[in-house]
Amino acid sequence: MNLVRYPRQYSRRVFLDKLARGVVGAGVLMPLWDAMAQNGDASKAYPDELLSIENYTHGAISTGGEINASNVEHVKDLLEPIKYTQIAKLGRKLRVVKTTTDIMKLGPWEYLEATVRNAGQAQFDDKGNIVTREGKPWIGGNPFPNPKSALEMFAGLTLSWGRHDSSFYAVKETDLLEDGDPAFEYQAGWAEMSPVARVSMDPKPYWPGHEDKLRYQSIFFVSPQNAKGTSFLNIWSYDQHQIPYLCGYLPEFRRIRTYPANQRFESLMPGSNLFLSDAWAAGDPLYTWGNYRIVGRGPFLAALSNGWNSAHPNWEHGTHGGPQGKTFWDTNVELVPEAVVVEAEPIMFPRAPVSKKRVWFDARTLLPIGMVSYDRRGEPYRSFDGSYGLYENGDKRFLDGAHPYWSWVHVHAFDLQTSRMTRIEQVREIPGGHRTSVNDAGIYDKYLTNAALIRLGNA
Repeated sequence: MNLVRYPRQYSRRVFLDKLARGVVGAGVLMPLWDAMAQNGDASKAYPDELLSIENYTHGAISTGGEINASNVEHVKDLLEPIKYTQIAKLGRKLRVVKTTTDIMKLGPWEYLEATVRNAGQAQFDDKGNIVTREGKPWIGGNPFPNPKSALEMFAGLTLSWGRHDSSFYAVKETDLLEDGDPAFEYQAGWAEMSPVARVSMDPKPYWPGHEDKLRYQSIFFVSPQNAKGTSFLNIWSYDQHQIPYLCGYLPEFRRIRTYPANQRFESLMPGSNLFLSDAWAAGDPLYTWGNYRIVGRGPFLAALSNGWNSAHPNWEHGTHGGPQGKTFWDTNVELVPEAVVVEAEPIMFPRAPVSKKRVWFDARTLLPIGMVSYDRRGEPYRSFDGSYGLYENGDKRFLDGAHPYWSWVHVHAFDLQTSRMTRIEQVREIPGGHRTSVNDAGIYDKYLTNAALIRLGNA
């Protein structure tokens, strides 16, 4: 019989004590960053019961096994409430894989290197924006890898979404009705580029003349025919008090239109459950939300590896569950030893349909691994549930340069109150020859200007 040195109650007491005292630092047996500084492995910071699903569930669930309605009660406390409901009542299933302990496999290599290299150099200026000790825009990586507050956790997330200098995601989206029928199916391209905090693309860390911008981001649609050419461009100021400039191209009017600055909680396209505010669980500037606070911490189940479907030529994924077996992506999850739950309220959006959101962060990387928003009555409303991982499988690899590409794989955006689902996946290519790419300086001219929107709209 194997004896577990630290039972579940020990870790639970540590987490509750930290929560009660307002302690942000991660780790149970030792400070997390002390453990990772030794060899890039977080294992020494946690007892065995937080590194093995078998130990955590006393053998009820095993690596390689499946979580479904028959056994989900064993891991109810490891799931956000909407995901639990999906498994218990809607036929969702999760396959369990081994916990990833090598931190360099949990994000882009250059971003993680820059996080370590630049640790301790970030601060807030007198307006609350992230700057270096010299007062310049941030220089790369997560500015607060060992955060002291909930605000610092969200600040790092808002600063860099995809954790690459630039990304172009070829995307397929399916919007499902409550009965499982597809209402809309879109193919689109999503582009984002950082003019500051660059760690891979030259010039770095800044693109001269654009230091006052945080990001350029666009989305355009290539199908169906009635959506083809529709596009939107989102330009963020570095000042996190300012709402981004939002414009779009409408093919039927053959012109660029500027949208209201606070249009963050509406679907860009008919049928979609995805709002601009949802992007990476931090789709709005930092100070348009407020009352950031830590409301929970403990182990969690998240999709961090083995998600890339290299067997499909276009990287497309299988589905299951729901009324017609098409509601949920086939998903691999693993035990995250420590997640920190941060709550925030939309203080600059008085007409927002949500009263607050809760975001689960992986304490090791500060990656958002779950989000639930709540309606104005305080009831669970919508969830944003992503899967991430390295695009590497045996001898099959997709590179971002010298290293395997790390990125999101697929996303669920689910409305609990209507049971309508938006499924999104990152694929290799969409019609028109638009292919997923990363750290490509050409992304700006191709996708991130008004001229690009007009050109794409008339292609």
